[in-house]
Amino acid sequence: METITKTNTLTEKFIIEFESSKNSLFGDIAIREQAIESFSKLGIPGRKSEEYKYLNMELLLKGDFSFSASDKIKAEQLLSFQFVKNAIVIVIENGKFNPEHSKIDSLSAGLYISSIADASENSKFQKHYSKYADIQSDPFIALNTALALGGIFINVSKSSVINDPIHIVHVSTASENTIINARNLIVLEENSNAKIIESFFSLDSEAKIFTNALTEIVVSQNAILEHYKIQDDTKDLVNTTQAYQQKQSVFSTNNYTFRGSTVRNNLNIVLDDEFIETHLNGLYLTKDTQVIDNHTLVDHRKPNCNSNELYKGIIEDKSTATFNGKIYVRKDAQKTNAFQSNKNILLSDDGTINTKPQLEIYADDVKCSHGTSTGKLDEDKIFYLRARGLSEVSAKKLLMYAFASEVVEHVKIEELKEYLEEKISKRFE
Repeated sequence: METITKTNTLTEKFIIEFESSKNSLFGDIAIREQAIESFSKLGIPGRKSEEYKYLNMELLLKGDFSFSASDKIKAEQLLSFQFVKNAIVIVIENGKFNPEHSKIDSLSAGLYISSIADASENSKFQKHYSKYADIQSDPFIALNTALALGGIFINVSKSSVINDPIHIVHVSTASENTIINARNLIVLEENSNAKIIESFFSLDSEAKIFTNALTEIVVSQNAILEHYKIQDDTKDLVNTTQAYQQKQSVFSTNNYTFRGSTVRNNLNIVLDDEFIETHLNGLYLTKDTQVIDNHTLVDHRKPNCNSNELYKGIIEDKSTATFNGKIYVRKDAQKTNAFQSNKNILLSDDGTINTKPQLEIYADDVKCSHGTSTGKLDEDKIFYLRARGLSEVSAKKLLMYAFASEVVEHVKIEELKEYLEEKISKRFE
């Protein structure tokens, strides 16, 4: 593939790359052509874009980039990224499935895993691929749909219960400036049950790496999915999760952001039938000059559904965090219960938090609420702890740990919970 140059506008550079590589890409070329056409209309969002006004995406994508990188990670390097012993491990290196380092040889009955390229002829894959993430709504969805090189397809068949967690390890190892478009499709059929972890890491490198990841998730009738996302990547990341729920399904998604120069999380969930349950939990810990931007959308389309959302952040130094959460209750979605909360602690006068919880309700028989709070550590609590023998530093660390740990309480995988608690504890040392 060609390396994009400085002579064209940013949008034109991506279009040129698509035209030069489209015949070598997997899947239906018509879907990709529709996506690049949508991207050409939307373009890279600037500061005037309401959805991306706190991010300088044009600056992030400025310069020369390659669109692919060779696999080079070693088994011993992956050990530190694998924190659940009995997990089914899927390694996505530089946006492509790496079978050499993955552990998918002995899968449970009812579980199908393959590279997204190999699955492109699969009828179940074709039924769902690119059906939920709207290429008209966001330029990075369109860009990923047009240029994705690889990723993974996971299908849990009807009435199957997968006891071992499935751990998708995204790792960037490029040694030159690279744009990575990783694409995943996860489908849980009726009455199935699974636990999936997505984690993002990078090897130490001076290269400028921008990852544009997109995961589509289908939770069918009566299915239950626990979804966890851990972001510990030092590079730039746009991470979109598009979930679609059917009748009586239960979906819980938990997002933990520890590192990343600039991180944008888009989480969109559609509740498209009755008696659906949805849980969204997020924790972001920012420092230095990090920019972390969380956007969530919960779309209640049918009656008798419940959603609960809790996002918490601790902002240090000159870092910036954004939370923009929207609950949309359509006219037919009577008897909806939807709750949203965003809480933040500012540890520095130079830190910035932008928070905007939103409700858009068109039904009249609902219970909905949203709220946000931002402040510094409670001086009365610090005084109380110091009066009982703790130093001021220890008291502050304890309060921050307690504040952050509330979000970790929702984790049901014990090894993952211990890993997150250790990360939080070390963060405040």
